[in-house]
Amino acid sequence: MPQFSDFMVYVDESGDHSLTSIDKSYPIFALAFCVFYKSHYLNKVVPKVQRLKFDTFGHDFVVLHEHEIRKEKGDFNIFKSAEEKRQFLEKLNQIMSESNFILIAHVIEKHKIKAEQIKELHAYHYSLKHCIETLYELMIEKSQQDKITFVAVESRGAKEDNELELEFLRICNGENRFKIPLPFKVKVVSKMTNSVGLQLVDLVARPIGRYVYQPDQANRAFEILKAKFYCKGGRNQVGREFDQVGLKHFP
Repeated sequence: MPQFSDFMVYVDESGDHSLTSIDKSYPIFALAFCVFYKSHYLNKVVPKVQRLKFDTFGHDFVVLHEHEIRKEKGDFNIFKSAEEKRQFLEKLNQIMSESNFILIAHVIEKHKIKAEQIKELHAYHYSLKHCIETLYELMIEKSQQDKITFVAVESRGAKEDNELELEFLRICNGENRFKIPLPFKVKVVSKMTNSVGLQLVDLVARPIGRYVYQPDQANRAFEILKAKFYCKGGRNQVGREFDQVGLKHFP
């Protein structure tokens, strides 16, 4: 039986990866990796999220989606007042704050890309390569580089899933800056899978993109996330030294 690492990785994106259709209010593509210790995820994170769902909705079939929460759509139209919603968000923020995970992200500022770069660049694949390479650096730091780590990505449709799997395989087969095979396997997961990890990473991608685009704007969610980025100097530097390390951005 193969040896598995102590980590599980969940991936999500924010914004459209097309470089030709640009939303002027959010001209960003952000890809985020949430890296969890499996034991902490299983024993601490999942029970807290399940408890929040039972307390708020009466059941645990609700899927936490940043867009739906923000727009109060679907299951999130139950709040009778702004105060009720604020209390729910406060509990969610507390879970995010108390959950130990390591963040790796890559953000593309689409409005800054030159015309001649557009043809050569596939935003999702470019970001994926950078995140996988940073993930490998983290695995070396944790002495887990010789074990298999699974990377879970939510399904986006048959064509996109197939392209993603091929690109992931290409990167991990040696098309990376280390020029070596990397110990990662991708799992493309159906949207119907009520995965806590995929729901939490869905909550982080947009605040990260928003921070890169408008760093001076108030961003409560990012303030919580800042201490979770992979950074130079390990634990002594949490919340600092993450720019172009755990949080890469282009151009």
